[in-house]
Amino acid sequence: MSVKEIILAGGMRTPFGDFGKSLRDVPLTRLGTHAAKACLDKAGLDPARVDHLVWGNCLPVDHDGFFASRVIALEAGMSVESCGLNVSRACGSGAQAIITTAEQILSGHSQIALAGGGENFSRGPYLVTNARWGCKRGPQTMIDTLDWAYRDPFSQQLMGETAENLTDDHGYRREDMDAWAVMSQRRAGQGMTSGFIDRQIAPIEVPEGRVRRVMDLDEFPRPHVTAADLAKMKPVFRKDGRITAGNSSGVTDGAAFVVVADRAAAEAAGVKPIVRLVDWTIVGVPPRTMGCGPVPAIKKLLDRFGKRAEEIDYYEINEAFAAVSLHAEKHLGVSREKTDLYGGGISIGHPPGATGARLTIVAMQHLNETGQRTAIISMCLGAGHDMALLIENIEH
Repeated sequence: MSVKEIILAGGMRTPFGDFGKSLRDVPLTRLGTHAAKACLDKAGLDPARVDHLVWGNCLPVDHDGFFASRVIALEAGMSVESCGLNVSRACGSGAQAIITTAEQILSGHSQIALAGGGENFSRGPYLVTNARWGCKRGPQTMIDTLDWAYRDPFSQQLMGETAENLTDDHGYRREDMDAWAVMSQRRAGQGMTSGFIDRQIAPIEVPEGRVRRVMDLDEFPRPHVTAADLAKMKPVFRKDGRITAGNSSGVTDGAAFVVVADRAAAEAAGVKPIVRLVDWTIVGVPPRTMGCGPVPAIKKLLDRFGKRAEEIDYYEINEAFAAVSLHAEKHLGVSREKTDLYGGGISIGHPPGATGARLTIVAMQHLNETGQRTAIISMCLGAGHDMALLIENIEH
């Protein structure tokens, strides 16, 4: 039996909306369906040829949240005989969707699939956890589900506090984190101006008062922010801390998808492969410093192929916090001159279910447009586990 070659193609997303703004009234499955259809169109793929859809998501919202993969698959035009699967691996859920899809193909249970994910944290509900069996007399406390999403399950620290732990352990300076954040914002601005980011966004209609308008840009980037602006911001998680809203990833809403397929099946369906998915790694790290994770995840991946960090042409490492990026730069020797060249979580935002797919789309597009050979996508994950994916330009 021949060895299957896993390819990625298409690759599209919605614009990312700032928390509580343009996408707050758009159901998450609608965002997912919009991204899935755009991905199919870009790949020139008949949805009837797609047998699986894998959806990464951390926070189910709306009445159909637990069935999102199936809803999106059918709404995107896939056949009723196709299958849907929801997966969750914290901030790597979109990347896990890609990995899970690849595993299905390698095991012979799928041939052509869609993989991606999304979040609409703006629609995250408040809960009264003691209401079902009867509340006691007096006021009841409502729980914000976003608080659950952003807390380490072991220490109950917010994820930003784990980033503070990382800065304490390794001595990262506030000034250096702010400088990285300014760089991220500048790069996002340049990516928007050049059209690089536009080529991965499918404009979507959103409600605005009594009318609707077309949203075609990410809402979170602040390309004109300065170091002086960021220096004025107060620490968020500790009174004497170094992590601010300016050097942290933004809370945003959005969805993204890529085509994942066996190469022979994709080409038979008229799909042009962009990159091949070579391999991936998933590792565990201490939850209290979960942001260190891209380092061992990428090292493990490099070691499997006998590669050095500098031999990889491009990196997308999620900017959950600037400290995460500084840590990867310091301990891997990854140059910032070939990392996150089009902005990242700090400037574009970080909807956990979508981020892994968005990073993959950026890396695919970068290799396709530059002709470079290899890229690694990596991210830290809440609760202390981390992942990395290696892709290769199909032309090499």
